[in-house]
Amino acid sequence: MLEVKYGKDHKNLKEGTIPCLGSGGLMRYVDKSIYENESILIPRKGSLNNIMYQNKPFWTVDTMFWSKINKEKVSPKFLFYQLTTINYENLNVGSAVPSLTVPVINEIEISLPSLPEQRAIASVLSSLDDKIDLLHRQNQTLEKMAETLFRQWFVEEANTGSISQLGYIQNGYAFKSKDFKEVGSNGVVKIKNISGGIIDIEKTDFIDESIANSVQERFRIITGDILIAMTGAEIGKLGLIPKTYKKLWLNQRVGLLKEKFPGSKYLAYLQLKSDFGQDYIENTATGSAQPNISGSGIENCGFPKLSESQIKECSFQIGELYDKIIFNLGQIRTLSTLRDTLLPKLMSGEVRVEV
Repeated sequence: MLEVKYGKDHKNLKEGTIPCLGSGGLMRYVDKSIYENESILIPRKGSLNNIMYQNKPFWTVDTMFWSKINKEKVSPKFLFYQLTTINYENLNVGSAVPSLTVPVINEIEISLPSLPEQRAIASVLSSLDDKIDLLHRQNQTLEKMAETLFRQWFVEEANTGSISQLGYIQNGYAFKSKDFKEVGSNGVVKIKNISGGIIDIEKTDFIDESIANSVQERFRIITGDILIAMTGAEIGKLGLIPKTYKKLWLNQRVGLLKEKFPGSKYLAYLQLKSDFGQDYIENTATGSAQPNISGSGIENCGFPKLSESQIKECSFQIGELYDKIIFNLGQIRTLSTLRDTLLPKLMSGEVRVEV
């Protein structure tokens, strides 16, 4: 039902509109496709769990398998969801570089209900993915609107002030390594949880309630907070806390951007994530093997000198956009959790759908 094919070199292809995909994701856009029908893409080398589904023309490089699917036997989208339940790292046959082979993939066992039930299951999961995708696209639009406003206001202004007029950096708490647990109700956000402008609040370490009760409230993280990495290879990386009711705490070497006026943290956030801000952090950081920047170092990042009324007005307009972004992030997390909970139950038959 699945004929696994090899990807090809892309270097001689011209620029175009067709996505060229590798095991790490999108690499570029090219002028030719390797296949134009529904297909499931499985990494051959690299990030083995980065399974992809494509229903439009695409090209894959040699680190990524693609496939032809027998639609008379299986629903392509159902098979994709079925294959995402597998941990391909357990099937790794490589040493230095994680790798999969065609024989290994062909040995994977799956369960197939009737085609109508396959399509019904795929429809349920696809509807959740579609909603998640819509929210992501809404957030991209809102973020672009915020960045456009920010540039209109400040691109031609001299950075004679600093972001200290907008807020300050709260350093994290120095938890002991022995404090961390794999499960619990009090999550600790570390640098590793900052990814793609968002804070992953699902895959945190935890601390016991007794330890949390001994930590001052100023180290507590809530919905809408902005965090910044202050050390290591990820220095300067920023992220937003989505809408949540979880109890979260700030770990050391992660900075929490505290605002002086409602919404002013978003002005500081936009400056710090800009090319100017990232260059400032890189050039200000000390240490060669392990770059570090202090809270005061971040606060000294240049910013146009504004009056209090100007800060409040700009912060209000930008804040309205980010309030929507943060709400959407919470919705994305809720829908993603629902999908990830339903997926194995639907695949195993524990939960059935009407056909």
